[in-house]
Amino acid sequence: MAQYTKVKIIRFDKREGLIRARIRGALAATAPTLTFLDSHVECSIGWLEPLLDRIARDPTNVACPVIEIIDDNTLRYIIAPPTHVQVGGFTWRLTFNWHSIPQSEFVKRQHPAEPVRSPTMAGGLFTIDAAFFKKLGMYDPEFEYWGSEHLELSFKTWMCGGTLEIIPCSHVGHIFRKKSPHKWTGGDSSRRNSIRLAEVWLDDYAKFFYMRTGFYKGDFGNISERVELRKNLGCKSFKWYLDNIYPEMKVPDNLGEGSIENVGIKNWCLDSNVSENDFAGTISMYTCHNMGANQFFEYTKQFEIFKEGKCLDFDNSSADLKMSICHNAKGNQQWIYNLTSNQFLHKAHNKCLGVDDSKKLMMNLCNESDQNQKWIFKYLYKEKFESILQ
Repeated sequence: MAQYTKVKIIRFDKREGLIRARIRGALAATAPTLTFLDSHVECSIGWLEPLLDRIARDPTNVACPVIEIIDDNTLRYIIAPPTHVQVGGFTWRLTFNWHSIPQSEFVKRQHPAEPVRSPTMAGGLFTIDAAFFKKLGMYDPEFEYWGSEHLELSFKTWMCGGTLEIIPCSHVGHIFRKKSPHKWTGGDSSRRNSIRLAEVWLDDYAKFFYMRTGFYKGDFGNISERVELRKNLGCKSFKWYLDNIYPEMKVPDNLGEGSIENVGIKNWCLDSNVSENDFAGTISMYTCHNMGANQFFEYTKQFEIFKEGKCLDFDNSSADLKMSICHNAKGNQQWIYNLTSNQFLHKAHNKCLGVDDSKKLMMNLCNESDQNQKWIFKYLYKEKFESILQ
C-alpha cells in the first residue's frame, strides 16, 4: 500500500477484532469526519459526497449508504432499482434485519433521493462526525471481536440526540458471505456483547432478549462506565426510542411464551430451527435446554404458536405439522389451549397436538387422559388468556 500516500496502516500486536480496530482507527484519524467501510466492498462513483453532505448540514447526523450486493461467487455488482431503499430494524434476539420504508416515513418524502430515517444501521458502512462519534463513546471498548456494535451505535445515536439516515444517492456494493471466514476464540463473544448492550441500553425491555436467549448471563464484564456515559449524555429511554423512532417494532404481548414441554415425556420440548429468512421450517421434539433459541415460542392473542414470523401449521390432508409464514386467518394456524386439560386443540380439524412414544409429533382425537397430549408453557399469563376468552 506504500504507493497510496493517503493510506496509513495501523497494526495491533495481537488480534483484537473488528470493534477495537475501528476504535483505534478513529483515535488515529485527524479529519473532522470518519467513514467506516468493510474490506469486502466496492464503492460506486459519487458514493461519498452525499454522505458528507448530511454531516455538513448537521454533525449529529449519521449517514449510511444504500448497500447493494456483490455476488460472492462471481464478484458481479448487482445494482438495485433506485426506489429499492430499505431501513434497518432488529429482533428481540438483538439481531439486525431489513424492512421496507414504513408508511409514516414514506408519506413525508417529496422525492426518492431524500434521506430516510432508519431505526438501526447494518453496521459496516457509514459516515459520522468524528467529535460526535467520540462524544457518544465510540463503541463499547469491552465488546469482543464482532457483534452488537452496530445496534449499540444505532440506539445511542437516536437516544442521545442524533439522527440515523439511509442516503439513497450513495451506493456501496457488499459481499454477503454465506458464513464467516474467521474462527472465534474465547467463548461466545457475540452473546457477551449482546448482554452488555441489553444491560446498558434496553432498560426494562431487556427481559424480552433474555426470554429468547436464556437467562444465563455469565461474565459480561463491568458496565459501570457505559452506564455513566449514558447518564452524562442525558440519553432518552428505550421506551422513547420504540415509541418515536421504531413504533413498528412489536413489543411482545402474548398469552404465553418460552419453551413448551410435554407432560407425558418429561424434559422434552417443542423445537424448531426455523429462522426469519425461511419460508417454512420443521417442528419436532428435542430435550429441553432452557436456552430459548429453537425452543422459544410465543402464544399470540390470535391463538397462534409463533416463532420468528412463522406459525405452527397443520394441514389434515397431508397430516403434516410445519412452521409456515403466519397468515393471520386462523384456520390451519389456530390452536386453542385448554387451561384445564393443558391440551392444544386444532379447532379447524378438531384434533389435539400430541407425541407418540418415539417422540414424534402427532395429531389425534382429543383424549384428556392422554398425558402425551398435555403441554406446559414456561410462561403462561392466565389473566390475559381468560380476558381474551371472555
